[in-house]
Amino acid sequence: MVDVFSGRLLVDKAGRSVEAEEALQNKVVGLYFSAAWCAPCRDFTPVLCGFYTELLEETEPPAPFEVVFISSDHSAEEMAGYMRAMHGDWLALPFHDPYKHDLKKQYNITAIPKLVIVKQTGEVITDKGRKQIRDKGLSCFRNWLEAADIFQNFSS
Repeated sequence: MVDVFSGRLLVDKAGRSVEAEEALQNKVVGLYFSAAWCAPCRDFTPVLCGFYTELLEETEPPAPFEVVFISSDHSAEEMAGYMRAMHGDWLALPFHDPYKHDLKKQYNITAIPKLVIVKQTGEVITDKGRKQIRDKGLSCFRNWLEAADIFQNFSS
């Protein structure tokens, strides 16, 4: 993820800026393409919240996982409201950052919601994160972690 978000700032739920490289280092990252106006998104977001909370707050040590929300909302206010009302304590690409268009193109996002799980390099582990979480719950994280580790072992 250092490669994908290099030099960029992300924002947390409270609107504070966070250095992307520091926040995402050594983590499996879920790129969550979503929007408040999207009913399937509003249906899945609480599921992702539960998954995220269990991995980070109820696991010792917390799992090396982070979500980055990439908004398709109509305004910065709509995005902020959606984050406050429904999101977990994860990060987001700022609404006005044009990089979101590059990410949608890079990861071939044609519909939302979409949860793309990626390695540190930005390489896709799966673009079916939403389905895997719904079908397998927390057990899918172990598969993602193994895929990320296997890649890192071969690259070093």
